[in-house]
Amino acid sequence: MDSNMILGFVSPSPSPSSSASASTFLLTPFQPYTKCLHTIRAPTLQKRKGLLVRMNAAESGDSQGALNQGFNRAPRMTTLLDQINYPDDLKKVPRNDLQRLAHELRWEVIKSVSQTGGHLGASLGVIELTVALHYVFNTPDDRIVWDVAHQAYPHKILTGRRSRMNTLRQYGGLSGFTKRAESEYDPFGAGHSSTSISAALGMATARDFSGKSNHCIAVIGDGAITGGMAYEAMNHAGSHNNRVIVILNDNEQVSLPTGTHSASGTKPSGALSEYTSRLLTSRSFMDVRSVAKQMSSFLPSEMKQMAAQFDEYARGMVTQGGTMFEELGFYYVGPIDGHNLENLIGVLENVRDMPGNKPILIHIKTEKGRGYAPAEAALDKYHGVAKFDIASGKQQSSKSSTLSYTAIFAKALIEHAAEDRKIVAITAAMPGGTGLSLFGDRFPARCFDVGIAEQHAVTFAAGMATEGYKPFCAIYSTFLQRGYDQVVHDVVLQKLPVRFILDRAGLVGNDGPTHHGTFDLAYMGCLPNIVIMAPSDERELQNMIATAAEIDDMPSVVRYPRGNGLGEEILEKYFGTARLSEPSNRGRAIPIGKGRVIKRKPNDATGPSVAIINLGARLLAAVKCSEQLQEMGVNTSVVDARFMKPLDKELILRMADTHDVMITLEEGSIGGVGSPVFYP
Repeated sequence: MDSNMILGFVSPSPSPSSSASASTFLLTPFQPYTKCLHTIRAPTLQKRKGLLVRMNAAESGDSQGALNQGFNRAPRMTTLLDQINYPDDLKKVPRNDLQRLAHELRWEVIKSVSQTGGHLGASLGVIELTVALHYVFNTPDDRIVWDVAHQAYPHKILTGRRSRMNTLRQYGGLSGFTKRAESEYDPFGAGHSSTSISAALGMATARDFSGKSNHCIAVIGDGAITGGMAYEAMNHAGSHNNRVIVILNDNEQVSLPTGTHSASGTKPSGALSEYTSRLLTSRSFMDVRSVAKQMSSFLPSEMKQMAAQFDEYARGMVTQGGTMFEELGFYYVGPIDGHNLENLIGVLENVRDMPGNKPILIHIKTEKGRGYAPAEAALDKYHGVAKFDIASGKQQSSKSSTLSYTAIFAKALIEHAAEDRKIVAITAAMPGGTGLSLFGDRFPARCFDVGIAEQHAVTFAAGMATEGYKPFCAIYSTFLQRGYDQVVHDVVLQKLPVRFILDRAGLVGNDGPTHHGTFDLAYMGCLPNIVIMAPSDERELQNMIATAAEIDDMPSVVRYPRGNGLGEEILEKYFGTARLSEPSNRGRAIPIGKGRVIKRKPNDATGPSVAIINLGARLLAAVKCSEQLQEMGVNTSVVDARFMKPLDKELILRMADTHDVMITLEEGSIGGVGSPVFYP
């Protein structure tokens, strides 16, 4: 053997401050079993995210790519990627060229998203994993289910959709998530989290019923696996003999953004270890383990139990965390470096060829935003971006002189919380998206990020409400669907004063159907004993936060859209709202169940008349529409309903009595404010 060659396993350094030592490599006595050992030449040491890796200059060329000099530079050409239309083409690429292919794929994703906007960071983090999966497994016969699927852009490029990436998240174009109608390589659609393991297990069970032998793989992140549904699926999988492979993609980005101040601190937990991964997944070692277990079947029951306990103890000691998944019935593998492509392929091949029906969980460590310096440096790792300049990373933005509704809510809540220590804020892994990152900066002890766990968030809020606290539960409209039973059973039926703050209510644009907040008026409006408000502008949002803070005898809802406020000039011109003498973040409580008339038809008007009853952020459109109707000789009144429940019936009946036609305007599905207006 070359004196510069070392056979071993990469392990993490004991601490960030410790230097590389003999613990960097564990020499193995299993010399005959070198299939899963990586060969490392020359002791050039590099450190990335706590993982120590020895490399040689020869290994840091374009063919190896992962930690090379040009890692953060775009390739001059995409000669390998240009040869690939589908995974069958990928399998023809020489194995030692796959790292260069991954480099080309990473920059293809960067180029594509720079032109369309979208979810960049997550896709950059799974480049090597995507290449490895399609190289090792036989897709589409083998099913790969991407949880959430915002990280599936490289998957789309490798499965026949590269030429359409310029249509990403556009009308008639590619979905920003996986979509069954889009490709046979998308076996399950997504957009919401924590669904992949359940879907993959269902596929695996159907496969076994049908007598097939294909693989079913779920790729789930460390954020999505915090969702209770993921554990329900693992609990089920562990009790059945249906082989399903779960890949836990751990990038330490549990919430968006990670680093938000809250009662739990700023950093998600998760100290990872890599070195035993290859050992635990090598076919030879698995054979030894299998033989040992077979031999134990001939031992007395006491000896069997002792052998099983010793086996689990040993695995738990060396992997530092696998036993939890083992207790759920999984064979745990990892953690391993998800950017070491050669290592990753070897692990996947071993898992693919592993006999038996026991479910397997592979724990990989990746870096969100990897390979693009601006993303690596950003707090949110460029999770979701607008169109951007590749050279600088600067994103395009439509300049607005007004704050977003999200920021307006957060600032208003901070004002109230400063005077009322009973006010607490709760979110489900979206502190940035809901504005609670601002609240957490000011009141970290009163800000709770529960992870992707909407069910828990709702009932947690209900529990706090029983003790006299004032929980504001801020969740995207589309995500609250996941906690609906808790809304009904734990909050509404008990009339607990939980304040639901529904961000992204209405249409949200290019994130598509899975993220439109179009159903909340219908699914909340059918419930008893609840107040539902929808502000038409930023001033009204402030007023409704003040109103919700005062409601102590029942739950309440404030729903508002994505986007920015209208500005003082528009409020004064179109709504007749008096300008403030000085800016304020705080509103005033308004009478519950009372709407307001924005425009009234002339008392002496003759000819046809129309009353437009608006709920929510379409009020400006309603006023402009009324002006056009007036020019056409149609006398028009415009009402801002403010409340869906309780509805201002007196005002609605008055409009019905004095107008020929009445129209409702809202952003939502059937079952919104139109239902109580026309079918009281």
